[in-house]
Amino acid sequence: MKITTGSLALAAALCALSTPSFAQKAKKPAPDARAPMSAQDLVTLPRLGGAVVSPDGAMAVYPVTETDPATYARKTALFVRSLADAKAAPVRLDMGGSAGSAAFGDDGWLYFLSDRGTGGTDQVWRARVAATGAVSDIAQVTALAAPVSGFALSPDATKIVVFGDIARTCTTFGCDDKATHLPGPGTGRLYDASVGFVRHWDSWETPGEYGRAFAFPLTGGKATGAGVPLDGPAGDDALVGDTPTKPFGGGEEIAWSADSRGVFFAARKSDATEPRSTNIDLWFNDLSGRAPINLTKDNEATDTLPAPSPDGKWLAYAAMERPGYEADKLTVMLKDLAAGTTRALTTDWDRSVGSLAWTPDSKWIVATAGDVLDTPAFRIDPATGKVDKLDLMAGNEAHIGDVVPLAGGGLVYTRASIGAPNELYLTRDWGQGIPLTDVATSTLGARAPIVTRRFSFKGANGDTVWGQITKLDGQKGPMPAILYVHGGPQGSFNDAWSTRWNPRVVASQGYAVVSVDFHGSTGYGQAFTDSINQDWGGKPLEDLQKGLAAAIALDKQIDGDNACAMGASYGGYMMNWIEGMWPDRFKCLVQHDGVFDARAMAYETEELWFDVWEHGGKTYYEDPAAYEKWNPVNHVDKWKTPMLVITGEKDFRIPYTQGIAAFTALQMREIPAQLLVFPDENHWVLKGKNSLQWHATVFDWLARYLKPAR
Repeated sequence: MKITTGSLALAAALCALSTPSFAQKAKKPAPDARAPMSAQDLVTLPRLGGAVVSPDGAMAVYPVTETDPATYARKTALFVRSLADAKAAPVRLDMGGSAGSAAFGDDGWLYFLSDRGTGGTDQVWRARVAATGAVSDIAQVTALAAPVSGFALSPDATKIVVFGDIARTCTTFGCDDKATHLPGPGTGRLYDASVGFVRHWDSWETPGEYGRAFAFPLTGGKATGAGVPLDGPAGDDALVGDTPTKPFGGGEEIAWSADSRGVFFAARKSDATEPRSTNIDLWFNDLSGRAPINLTKDNEATDTLPAPSPDGKWLAYAAMERPGYEADKLTVMLKDLAAGTTRALTTDWDRSVGSLAWTPDSKWIVATAGDVLDTPAFRIDPATGKVDKLDLMAGNEAHIGDVVPLAGGGLVYTRASIGAPNELYLTRDWGQGIPLTDVATSTLGARAPIVTRRFSFKGANGDTVWGQITKLDGQKGPMPAILYVHGGPQGSFNDAWSTRWNPRVVASQGYAVVSVDFHGSTGYGQAFTDSINQDWGGKPLEDLQKGLAAAIALDKQIDGDNACAMGASYGGYMMNWIEGMWPDRFKCLVQHDGVFDARAMAYETEELWFDVWEHGGKTYYEDPAAYEKWNPVNHVDKWKTPMLVITGEKDFRIPYTQGIAAFTALQMREIPAQLLVFPDENHWVLKGKNSLQWHATVFDWLARYLKPAR
């Protein structure tokens, strides 16, 4: 099936609207006049975030991050859009300064984070906002001694939880307690083996300091008092850990009870076992000042996404079953808050949920989950566990996210695809959505369109494996191939937009981008995801080999003799593995932050649970053979393919020394190679100028070996 991923559904819906500004934006030049999408486009396209909806359902407020095309500095602005008037145009809100992380209170106020007047320290503010864009009565809500990273309002808007990095010994949100790992007189950091992480993701830890959350009453729109710490009083048996969890946890891990009398939150205990543990628990604090209650202490795996029902009867959440496995299936659990009993709701549904939200009437749970290249929304019956896939978009669902249920069966949500980034949509009846925004679609409509074709084939073990081919629409003649290999490895190059590894911007350079969801990918059931365990270089490589061959056979325009491969993280590992195990296939490789030496990785990475699980639950010294079986360093003698190596010095997940070692191996073998090192990037390349440099370097490298016809 051939689909155009230039957001045709959105463009058609926009044209159907009679608002002149939309009609004017939707016009497109003739196809032969449109320039291909560039890296500059990717970096500077506005980025839309999830919306919040006013209590009366009349309007939605959403953030848009904008990038200055000259300086590449980024700032976020808030926009408001009427939900009552389909013809209304979004209006930019003048908040009188910076504004982000917006949330409506039941009192109708819009609460948000801003650093105005605080010397760059974020605090909570609020304002009155109208669908017309009028803003009034802006006032500061918190004036705390530490920066606020985020907040959560109680359902009745009489209380607020704020969170940020605070010393565990602090009884208030910020105090003068000093870190203990800088003994001086030099600059050295001193860590004890009894602590958990020494460094995590891209930051060195400060022992004794954690992500902590405090609850405050709101009086006249002001947070008052000292606040109640959700982790409870300090002491020998106190909860010590990060809330939200680090590095990727956020507001989805903190939820007020329906009666506004307590708070559910996720936390993983921080101690010497933390780097080996995926045991995130859900806790409840009744704001009495006592220690919180661990609601999921019997499960030693991950429990997350607390979602209390609006009627106060239930707590829905997502839980894994196997300790130490970060990619286990997330099953929806339902706890009867009166009886205290818990049952698994979606045991028979072989998909892993990524988000949970109740409808206002507590009748349904709306979840998102990966499902064969798409991420649709699903409606779950809490009484029976029955799951229904929602059909919110004509054609493919692509990537649905940021779902906000409305009264009467409506949803506000975002949708992105390979062809275009997030736009905001509205459905009133669980059916096809209508577009509310045109943040980037028309801009991309002025660029040469692409087409994406989905395909399946018989992969390893005869299993059905899916892939996608993305290329410029209408390009004539043969097209060099780029084999894209995703990271994770429990992930997917699904039909979604990316600001980093973007198939559209690569295809726009004249290449056919082939991605394969090899064994280990998500969205195909848990057994398929599990199948990569202890088999990193086995079934996945076979799938990639067969998938590339299938794509070439399917699309005669792909020049299979003129191909390069590229990947990051696990995809970077696979580039190192291909160097030794498939050395004659590609003209060049691009390896970003990939594992080169499994032995060194076992002792250098920070989240040890991942590496241990992937090698059968044993450390390197317990079972070195498990690590050496798929270790790229053991096959350097067969390396011959030119490789570009990219790494970030702040990458603590796969430390940059792995990239340096791979580059050294290439030098020793006298293989053409380049090394690109970013001193200020982590496992990802996030900064605008760095992204441009990344793309320029990669495109130059690909062109050197593929020389596409332009």
